[in-house]
Amino acid sequence: MTAGITIVGLGPGDPTWITRQAWQILGSASEVYLRTARHEAASSLPVGPHYTSFDELYEHNESLTDVYALIAERIVHLGQREQGVIYAVPGHPLAAETSVQLIRKMASAVPLQVHIIGGLSLMDAAVQLLEIDPYAGLQIAECANVARLNHPNLDPDVPALIMQVGNRHLAGQLKLTLMNLYPDEQPIQVITALGTRSAQVKQLQLYELDRLEAVDHLTAVYIPALAQQGSLASHQNVVARLRAPDGCPWDREQTHQSLRTHLLEETYEVLDALDADDMTRLREELGDLLLQIMLHAQIATEDGDFKLVETVQANISKLVRRHPHVFGDTVVSGSEDVLRNWEQIKRQERNDQTKSLLDGISRALPSLSQAMEIQRRVARVGFDWPNAEQVMAKVREELQEWQAAESPEHHASELGDLLFSVVNLARWFELDAESALRETNKRFAQRFSYLEQHAAQMGKAVEELDAVEMDNLWEQAKSVEEQE
Repeated sequence: MTAGITIVGLGPGDPTWITRQAWQILGSASEVYLRTARHEAASSLPVGPHYTSFDELYEHNESLTDVYALIAERIVHLGQREQGVIYAVPGHPLAAETSVQLIRKMASAVPLQVHIIGGLSLMDAAVQLLEIDPYAGLQIAECANVARLNHPNLDPDVPALIMQVGNRHLAGQLKLTLMNLYPDEQPIQVITALGTRSAQVKQLQLYELDRLEAVDHLTAVYIPALAQQGSLASHQNVVARLRAPDGCPWDREQTHQSLRTHLLEETYEVLDALDADDMTRLREELGDLLLQIMLHAQIATEDGDFKLVETVQANISKLVRRHPHVFGDTVVSGSEDVLRNWEQIKRQERNDQTKSLLDGISRALPSLSQAMEIQRRVARVGFDWPNAEQVMAKVREELQEWQAAESPEHHASELGDLLFSVVNLARWFELDAESALRETNKRFAQRFSYLEQHAAQMGKAVEELDAVEMDNLWEQAKSVEEQE
């Protein structure tokens, strides 16, 4: 041997899975360093070399990061000897082996040559047990990398294999993360003692994942694809198919401008579902709204303007940048600080202090919503009334000014001021003026429908009712409404 590092993969555990090349290199060596001797193949390695493991480091260091760094430093040091060093690791050296990644990085700085002798990985063992074809589509991830997320970065329409579950606590974290994407009853397969002759596959449902007694680094979880497609990628593929040359004639004819009305209509449908607190309908209406977004993104893709992924990338960057109190070191005392920081960051992004804080508010918004957004923005920079009493006083003042108006033009102007101050009052009481008025419209329509129906039962048209009859029926309608 000459100076340098030879890293050998020992396979997943069963010694019969060690490759011939790895066996020959190990058998001809005088000394071999093992990341761990706690590996099923370790007791069956070729006789002759002196084997030294780093298991003692695991016992004296709580942090695996520290353990891997110490191993890497030691191997790189040994590799600089005239005879070099042979380092053996479980599985394949390039598959989820942090120590190997560190060794390669440190060795390149020396510089020192590193030879990789591959081996079967735990993934190979899992694929054989599950009898699946990874080339048909398979996502592979380490448990710790998925469990630390609030939402899994997986495509539910593609099977996933989660390796090295580690322990029940980590299994519990993994379960909670996965349940943000998959149904609680999602069927899964859990492999225990993976890579050994004792390996077993258990059929479970996702919510049962952390109820297993024996969970360790040789535990893996296989999640089949959803029975029905549900990923954004699949959604965009359907939309792209509709827009394809042999797709739907109507969808192919649509443009950004022709879809404007549909986008607005679907937005109001979502708002109606929210007003009704109807979660089943909200799920459906959000899907209809998402279709509009996907159509616009697909048209932009076809025109070469931008791709959906660019929109998502920009939005992720914006969210991270505008939440330094979550993704950075900024400290805030409450939501008011958050909103103030948000506006400051937006001005920095625009890099133009001459632009108005109100630039960017959509002119297509309904007037009440537009007024609310204007007031929210200026309030973030301190342009606001000190208390609700002064806001109510402003409403009374605007009402008096409207009453004193002497011309239609003056009345219209003062009415706008009155409505603007009423919206401000709603904001102070954390109410949405647009939603409140829409709910009132709905109640009025229901009450008037009641009046119409009961007038018909009296054999009269609404216009034939006198004032007393109308008032009585209206009060009845309100009473019925209150009892529902």
